[in-house]
Formats: sequence, structure tokens, C-alpha cells
Amino acid sequence: MKTIEIDDELYQYIAGQTQKIGESASEILRRLLLGDDTATVVQAVEPAASAPASPVSSSIFDLINKQDLPAESSVVGRFLFILSALARAHKKQFNKVLDIKGRNRLYFGRSAEELSEAGSSTNPKQIPNTEFWVITNSNTTRKKMMLTETAIKLGYSEQDAERIRDLL
Repeated sequence: MKTIEIDDELYQYIAGQTQKIGESASEILRRLLLGDDTATVVQAVEPAASAPASPVSSSIFDLINKQDLPAESSVVGRFLFILSALARAHKKQFNKVLDIKGRNRLYFGRSAEELSEAGSSTNPKQIPNTEFWVITNSNTTRKKMMLTETAIKLGYSEQDAERIRDLL
């Protein structure tokens, strides 16, 4: 196996194209570049049987490759990666994150300026592959709380919201 170096933005894009748990970067690239979607067909059939049992349209657990999380060396990187996966799984509902706020500060917004104006030292970053921004200067406990609230707003159970929080 060969190793190649890629920049963070490209890595985020490739990771953002994950369609099933455990899908390797090679499988993702093969699917994207060569149109090899045999794994996608299998995945598309399996969730259909369980779809009525869950209020969640698609699940982050179908998209996140747990092997990719350790590759994100920083908490902020993992935080953005998880939020990006949630946005992919819930494209039509993800704007609900705009309702998640602190006492005196916005956590999510549609621009860096919006978040910067709502508080000092917010260090806003764009959630990869979305039009949404999030503050990133909060501590890990606050980031976990934000992930939990996001999951609940998107229709996950308390138990699954905790699983998502624990990915951080």
C-alpha cells in the first residue's frame, strides 16, 4: 500500500463522502473516481428495512468512519468532522442548529461575521461542505454539549445523542 500526503481541506472532503461505517479512503476514492458503487447499493438496501423504526431520516452512524476520527488530531477537527457528517445525514433539517445558543452567545451561524459580532474570541470555523459556521474556542465539554443538542434537534434519542457526543 502506498502513502500519499493530502492537505486538510481535501481530507475533509474525502471524509465527508463516507457512506458507511468502516469505509476506507481508498474505497471512497474508488467510488468517487471510478464510479464503483457496489458497496453503495448494498448500503442503500439495508437501511430501508429499518427506516420506519426511527424518526431520523439518515443516521450519522451510517456515515462516520470511526477509523477516520483518530486521524483528526485535534478536538476542533473531530468536532467539525462530526458536525459535517450530521449535516450530510440531515441536509433538510440541519438549519435547526441555528436555534442552539448559549446565554450570551450564538454557537452556530450562517457566517463568521455573524458569530464574531455575537461574542468575543469566538474563532468561528465553517462546518465542512455546508453553509453553516460554528464557534470553536469553547472547551471540549461545551463542544460535547453542542453535539448532544444538535443530535437531539435532529431527532436522535438521548442514548444515540450521547454516542455522538462520545465520538468527540
